[in-house]
Amino acid sequence: MMAIDLGVRRVDEALRLVRALGSHRYVAGRLHLAHAFAVAAVGDDAAGALAAAREWALTTLGQGQRGRGDLDLGSRDERLWRRCSDAELAAVLDAYWTPGSRSQAARGTLRGLLEQHGLPAGHHAAFDESVEDQIHPLALDAGWELLRLQELHADRHKGAIASFGDDLAFESACFEEETAIPSLPHLYELPAVGATELLDGANDDGTLKEPFILWVQGNETYLDYVFRGICRAARLE
Repeated sequence: MMAIDLGVRRVDEALRLVRALGSHRYVAGRLHLAHAFAVAAVGDDAAGALAAAREWALTTLGQGQRGRGDLDLGSRDERLWRRCSDAELAAVLDAYWTPGSRSQAARGTLRGLLEQHGLPAGHHAAFDESVEDQIHPLALDAGWELLRLQELHADRHKGAIASFGDDLAFESACFEEETAIPSLPHLYELPAVGATELLDGANDDGTLKEPFILWVQGNETYLDYVFRGICRAARLE
């Protein structure tokens, strides 16, 4: 996969981008996972986007204390992650990164959970891609898959089709997609978000510690068209 930088340097920009990534007609599917620690540490959100997720997280932590039951909260047990929606994904990032008392409380609670289970954060800089495979626990893992070129509808998706320049170029891209071995989907993913990224990914002035990159794979013409639309929707220059 290839890293791209869309010029996002502020928390509000990053949140608008995350919301826009799944809010267009070219999305075929998504797979987002949130760790129980990351969700449980967010303050009471009974009427908000995280209500159901927090109920799950608090139940999971209550049933899985170390030494009781068969769930080790400091482990990589897959039961500690929950599939989440685009709205829940953005809400978790918002809860930790948007400056204010809410994010300070969430960070403090998350630090306490990590220390309680022998998982201290802060051993690496936020968004250091060289240590992504070592991050534990992985707080958020999020990605979207786009429709295959062959699945695009002549009317509904005419913008993307026209971006190839002419029918022959589009048909050639479809042929390359169909005959590729191995078959590679068109997709994009957020960088790995561990505890360090939630705790230390943003400054108190609302800026990010590092540029917010995305990891992408697929036909460059197609991706370029999709991201132009995403940037407009997110009000990014």
